[in-house]
Amino acid sequence: MRTRATLVRAAAEVFAESGFAGASVARIANRAGVTLGAMYFHFRSKEELAREIVRSQPDLVVPPIPSQGLQQVVDITLTWAYQLLDNPVLLAGARLVMDQEEFITPEENSHQQWAAVVLPSFKAAQRKRELRSGVDVEAWSRLLVNACTGAQMHASMESGRKDLPERIVEMWHCILPALAVPSVVKRLEFGEHRGRYM
Repeated sequence: MRTRATLVRAAAEVFAESGFAGASVARIANRAGVTLGAMYFHFRSKEELAREIVRSQPDLVVPPIPSQGLQQVVDITLTWAYQLLDNPVLLAGARLVMDQEEFITPEENSHQQWAAVVLPSFKAAQRKRELRSGVDVEAWSRLLVNACTGAQMHASMESGRKDLPERIVEMWHCILPALAVPSVVKRLEFGEHRGRYM
């Protein structure tokens, strides 16, 4: 288990630095400090490593403060944004997002994966009457993932992702009037404490 975890972290670092095409199994094994044989014992290819990294990302995004409904959706995005600043697996996932056709099927790509992560919280918000009448929670789940992906890509180009959390807060302030009832908007929290373990 320790070797497998070491390989995943090493692969994440290499993918984050060089992308999918620029990564090699030899470089990943070298970064992990293991032989190629040891690497192939755990992962048959760099495609398999990339799939593992993409699939494991939601497990790394656990908000520090328990919440429900729309606050939970906000907290998931803020936790993702803050964790992405220094978590190699999330950084690798961000870099791999444009190369997914190389190693994962369209039915299980990261966009659909993340939409499925936030959808239950959107449904809970709908049950709690936090959302405006007629809101399509499945469409909003997809839109939120698209917006976060775009924010991450632009933050990467323009600030090395340093301002990603601020971009996510700005995104929320833009979309909330169309999504949530005013009384809910007023009580939502967006501070760093909602997304970073202090």
